[in-house]
Amino acid sequence: MQASSPAKLYATVVGAVLTIAGIVGFFYSSSFGSPGTVDDMVGIFAVNGWHNVLHLATGLLGLAAAGYFARTYALAVGLLYLVVAIWGFLIGSGDAILSIVPVNTEDNVLHLIIAVVGLAAGAASPARTPTRARTATA
Repeated sequence: MQASSPAKLYATVVGAVLTIAGIVGFFYSSSFGSPGTVDDMVGIFAVNGWHNVLHLATGLLGLAAAGYFARTYALAVGLLYLVVAIWGFLIGSGDAILSIVPVNTEDNVLHLIIAVVGLAAGAASPARTPTRARTATA
């Protein structure tokens, strides 16, 4: 298991927050339309069923990766959320990415924060080095 690192902290905290956000989001909107019924979670973030599933998937993946692949998770999710944030800013508030995942300005800002922190945590964490089995010499 990796020693404590910024990437491990990121994978654990962001994984837990995204998992909880995905679950809570279903209480606001569980529509899987294109984009279907969109509601604002806690009055701020636009969500629907697809958005909730994406949060659950990336959150659970973070919790699973926190032990051995935290740096890879932080860099990959950082890059993914950077693309999503830029895409969201380009299409504008109130529209949907791929016509199914609703975003608004608040979502885009949060996605950008998740991206920047993930890329920073990944960059600040040492890469795993392969360990060699030691052999006894006579």
